[in-house]
Amino acid sequence: MEKFVEDQVFTDIDFTTSPLAAATFDGCTFTKCDFSSLILGSRTFSSCVFTDCNFSLVQPGNTSFQEAVFKGCKMLGMRFDQCNDFGLSFSFEQCQLNHSTFHGKKLKKMVFRECQLQEADFSGCDLTAAVFEQCDLHLALFEQTLLEKADLRTAYNYAIDPTVNRIKKAKFSLTGVPGLLHKFDIVIENK
Repeated sequence: MEKFVEDQVFTDIDFTTSPLAAATFDGCTFTKCDFSSLILGSRTFSSCVFTDCNFSLVQPGNTSFQEAVFKGCKMLGMRFDQCNDFGLSFSFEQCQLNHSTFHGKKLKKMVFRECQLQEADFSGCDLTAAVFEQCDLHLALFEQTLLEKADLRTAYNYAIDPTVNRIKKAKFSLTGVPGLLHKFDIVIENK
């Protein structure tokens, strides 16, 4: 029988030396915890909040994140493409997600606020109505990505090819237009 952990607070725990129980965590709070380089396995995190945690190079391995909130977390190279799809939903605020992979995931209405997403892989994702607020998308990969109704008005450093992505009714700022025309190697001047 799987262990069920509810409404617990975990602070300053190094899970790389003190193993995390194989369990379902519901409504738990994790603050300044280190998960780096772990293989999480089939754990479930439902309505959990992670603040200032280190998830760099974590391999989720079928882990389920349902309504998870990440704030100020370091998540370099995290393989979100390995997460369990059932109920998959999370939001990110001021997180470092450089080199992370979301390949092929349905991330409708996902919210990224003030995040670093440099060289993140969003290829094949469904990002319908997703929000990228003040996010750095330098060299992020968008290929065969569904971005309909997505909000990228305050995102920057992106290069999104409208010929290989669906961007109908997506929102961009005028200053972001060069990121949509990058592939055409044209010069845009502001006179």
